[in-house]
Amino acid sequence: MHLHVNGTLHDLPDDAVAPEMPLLWALRDALNLTGTKIGCGIGACGACTVHVGGEPQRACVLPLSAVGTRPVRTIEALGAPDQPHPLQAAWLAHQVPQCGWCQSGMLMAAAALLERNAAPSDADIDAAITNLCRCGSYPRVRRAIHAAAAARRAAAPARKR
Repeated sequence: MHLHVNGTLHDLPDDAVAPEMPLLWALRDALNLTGTKIGCGIGACGACTVHVGGEPQRACVLPLSAVGTRPVRTIEALGAPDQPHPLQAAWLAHQVPQCGWCQSGMLMAAAALLERNAAPSDADIDAAITNLCRCGSYPRVRRAIHAAAAARRAAAPARKR
């Protein structure tokens, strides 16, 4: 089976994965990409959120057969230590992380939101971010998303040059 993850095409041996295997397990066990977290296992909490074909998906309930040829993007490809994604910078500036359990999935859900909505309202954020946070950092998440959206808009003219 072939899986396109973070810009790289991976050939996964048939003895290591099966079509019905959840994407989460292929990412973590077969590709050693452990940034995508294990949460509830039923798609409710969002800790395992990744992008599949540009859309946020709960990797714990998405079988490999449903991924097909669509590219997968995980938290490992969101930003880099020397150039963090605006959301990662805003997350730190607004002190969003507490226990860290939900962070990778929350960031991936927020990144998908900002890709389709450059200036989300609080209602837009609440509708798009259905991930659960045990620590209750939702007000800080909302502030961080607004800050990242503003940073992206401010940088947009520079990117066009």
